[in-house]
Amino acid sequence: MPKPIRTSRRTWVVGWVLLCGVGIAATAALDATSASDPHPEESVSPECAEYIADIESQLAKAKQQGSGDGVLAFSRSKVGADDCSDEIRDHFGGDR
Repeated sequence: MPKPIRTSRRTWVVGWVLLCGVGIAATAALDATSASDPHPEESVSPECAEYIADIESQLAKAKQQGSGDGVLAFSRSKVGADDCSDEIRDHFGGDR
């Protein structure tokens, strides 16, 4: 039977270091390509955009008047109006 080729520990360590380095570089490259293309912004209907602008103006007014409680209530109900609750949640609380 032929003798197996013996390799030193140093060779094994260098091999593992190279393999790990290649894996880290590949992971970084994949992360960079996926991070450059974030989720596209969904378009908001004109009615919802108007409603969001109205809310922002009322918030600015309340801030100028010095309403210290930080609570504002809005109600809007139109027959056949778009449901803007998701758009409002994304606009005002999307980063939470």
